[in-house]
Amino acid sequence: LVQLGLCVSRASASVLNVNCCLVLLPVCRVLLAFLRGSQKVASRKTRRLLDKSKTFHVTCGVTICIFSVLHVAAHLVNALNFSENYNEDFLALNAANYRGEDPRKLLFATVPGLTGVIMVLVLFLMCTASTYAIRVSNYDIFWYTHNLFFVFYMLLMLHVSGGVLKYQTNLEEHPPGCFNPNKTLQENMTVPKAFEETFPDYTTEPFPEDLSVPEPFVQNNFMRICSEEPKFQSHFPETWFWISGPLCLYCVERLYRYIRSNKPVTITSVISHPSNVLEVRMMKADFKARPGQYVILHCPRVSTLESHPFTLTMCPTDTKATFGVHLKVVGDWTERFRDLLLLHSNQDTEILPIFQQRRYPKLYVDGPFGSPFEESLNYEVSLCVAGGIGVTPFASVLNTLLDGWKCYKLRRLYFIWVCRDIESFRWFADLLCMLHDKLWQENRPDYINIQLYLSQTDGIQKIIGEKYQALNSRLLIGRPRWKLLFDEIAKCNRRKTIGVFCCGPNKISKILHKLSNSSNSYGTRFEYNKESFS
Repeated sequence: LVQLGLCVSRASASVLNVNCCLVLLPVCRVLLAFLRGSQKVASRKTRRLLDKSKTFHVTCGVTICIFSVLHVAAHLVNALNFSENYNEDFLALNAANYRGEDPRKLLFATVPGLTGVIMVLVLFLMCTASTYAIRVSNYDIFWYTHNLFFVFYMLLMLHVSGGVLKYQTNLEEHPPGCFNPNKTLQENMTVPKAFEETFPDYTTEPFPEDLSVPEPFVQNNFMRICSEEPKFQSHFPETWFWISGPLCLYCVERLYRYIRSNKPVTITSVISHPSNVLEVRMMKADFKARPGQYVILHCPRVSTLESHPFTLTMCPTDTKATFGVHLKVVGDWTERFRDLLLLHSNQDTEILPIFQQRRYPKLYVDGPFGSPFEESLNYEVSLCVAGGIGVTPFASVLNTLLDGWKCYKLRRLYFIWVCRDIESFRWFADLLCMLHDKLWQENRPDYINIQLYLSQTDGIQKIIGEKYQALNSRLLIGRPRWKLLFDEIAKCNRRKTIGVFCCGPNKISKILHKLSNSSNSYGTRFEYNKESFS
């Protein structure tokens, strides 16, 4: 049982070392954005693995929790064994100071024990606050407790420096199972006659004749003897090798992101849209982004530490430095942010006067960072499905196509947008109409296939405004029939690879994922991609 406890604790510690190393890599956003946008990762399949960064992070976190429980249970057994099996012959190996010592002293009065207890409490807070229920009901709790990871890593580095487990340093001078003549004499024992020729200096009194010579000690006149007492030394903390690299990488990236985002942006306009959606347009020197990327907004007057990711709906170009985001007011942070933005401006006024801009709260932008939707322009055919405010990643793609579509690989785009109320379509109705008109003028009306679905309605409705007639003809009541839609797309694009991009409710996402993995009789292959902030 003693050996089992030590073996389990060591094995679980090795698993924890690996996962504590890997769990930091998926949250290095700058590194992921660089890999996604560089030519070093030329394979699209390999780049798609980066989209699983959040899943990989969660998997490592769950593994850490599971093996931490196993590690703690093993050390509880070890503490009891150290106390009950105290041995004076091996004082260096004893974690206890005497036989029968209270095991609780080993847990709360030693550096490894105390740091381990605090780490368990920190890990428990991080684990429980990461559940879906808490993240949805109160995101602040998740955010602040998750930042305790830095405390966890500092305690981890102290935890492994305690040196509880040790190894023998003088195996050549004291091999396992060797004969120690010095110790035999100290215990008033005599050496057998068979040892007299080999050990004449240690022979004192005759050894009983009827006692056979031990085979482990004598075999073909070769004997293993100990020239000194065993010496033990604590293991070098292997955890430092595992976590020092990723931890330094993460810290360097955080410093780089802080320096990059320490200058506030200039807000050029604020637009209040129907259904509690706010559009913020801004400018920042030397800011560059690709369609589909997202940024992290931080407003100190709203929250000192809290920040949130938002997908870019407008990217800067060579002729236009403005970029923007759309955010839906659904929580405390967005409510306070909206109140501050609209405090000194008329909701019906788009461009803010210069003197009002100076009263505006400071807004810092960190990013941009990569997302799966950067790949939407790299397919010959793409299917983009949005649910409600999930249309934001595709807005930047549509804006990019409005500026010019011929330089991209994309030659056909299926755009499906599902909303609950008719007013939500007005968020990007003007953009859709302008892109529709542009493609008609260039004799490519088949370039984009727009389908708008109104899932909840009391009767026939339309988007108000004569300029929206092109969209009204594409407005359908109800929900999409996904199986028929996939069959139709597959039939029209035989033996092609189609990129499927979804940003919306999990129910829609699961249906699209299942259909993308299904086979069809047309030889068409669907590759599924889903929005996931890392």
